[in-house]
Amino acid sequence: MKNFLQQSEYGFLTHLALLASLAAGIYAAPAQGQNSYDPGASDTEIKIGNIAPSSPSESEYGAVAHAEAAYFRMINDRGGVNGRKINFLSLQSSPEASNSLDLARRLVETDKVLLVFSTFGTESNLAIRGYLNQQKVPQLFVQSSSAVFNDPSHFPWTMGFFATYRTEGLVYAKYILQNKPGAKVAVLYANDDAGKEYLAGVHEGLGSNASQMIVKEVSYQTSDQTLEPQINALKDSGADVFLNLSVGTFATQAIATAYDLGWHPMQFIPNASLSVAASLEPAGLEKSTGIITNARSKSWTSPRAQSDPAVRDFLDWMRKYNPEASLRDQNNVAGYERAEALVEVLTRCGNDLTRASVMKQASSLNLELGMLRPGIRVTTRPTDYQPIKQLFLIRFDGREWMPFGATTVN
Repeated sequence: MKNFLQQSEYGFLTHLALLASLAAGIYAAPAQGQNSYDPGASDTEIKIGNIAPSSPSESEYGAVAHAEAAYFRMINDRGGVNGRKINFLSLQSSPEASNSLDLARRLVETDKVLLVFSTFGTESNLAIRGYLNQQKVPQLFVQSSSAVFNDPSHFPWTMGFFATYRTEGLVYAKYILQNKPGAKVAVLYANDDAGKEYLAGVHEGLGSNASQMIVKEVSYQTSDQTLEPQINALKDSGADVFLNLSVGTFATQAIATAYDLGWHPMQFIPNASLSVAASLEPAGLEKSTGIITNARSKSWTSPRAQSDPAVRDFLDWMRKYNPEASLRDQNNVAGYERAEALVEVLTRCGNDLTRASVMKQASSLNLELGMLRPGIRVTTRPTDYQPIKQLFLIRFDGREWMPFGATTVN
């Protein structure tokens, strides 16, 4: 992955000045009773910027931004955040990551947002990270699980959210070691930073066994029209475990193609591909039965889950504020959770709605979100910008995801 410190825009002195400025802002609170605002905040409004995907291979993740907008509508109907209404400005990006930088500049320089929130994609977030840190604009709860976004010493205005790709790959590998130590493992991954991070986690989890257990590794490009050549190569390797580390429509293709070719190994998919509505139903529920992934959220579709007050709150919100979305789409829960966390950060800011105050609150969290599994908390420190570090394993039974693994902490 790129190290942006090596680029000319980041010299050592610039880095020190950025850190000093953030620290000064964090510890300089406004006088009691005094309102303090940066661009994007006022007595009546908080402007939040977002960049959502528009490419066909990633279109299902647009549901996250729709869910976030719906959550903010609910908050506004309840009076807003400390009396201020949220103005959520979501722009659609093109497949080229460079387009995200243009959109970030528009949000900051033209729309004058207080912060940029839940932008989609590893490459897109990397493309805007340098600019937002130069401008000292919070880049909060990015919609990517890359470990690169937990780097507060170099990028103190950028923060991730969910457990990392590396953690996912590592947990799957450890599960295989413990439950199928003689496995022959085939790996499919995207030829990008996220895919390579998944793969690195797998190698780390298998340790010295990796060279013996992994019999085939194949990558795909996001421009590929079909995955049949890759799946055929993996099947022909003789593998009995398939680490299908593909996302979006590629996960759907890989699941269906493996099944149609008569290859039925123990199969794992990433958390990013667990949506029943977006990933499994298009592949075929029968073809998806038995697949393993990980989650952090509670189940919400079964009658027994609906005895939980937090689940009932989520379902009530879906019916009232997001009624056209599929209840089987996990992306709605992801947007709900991110938006809930951001509202908590903004609430804690009180009348100090400066960008430094936002980062101060975001980097000192210790809270539960209603839809997170018991034992999974949102925790941050000034030296730890990875809010969620835990996950648990689930298996698809042909209708819904069922938990079967203990919570794992990285």
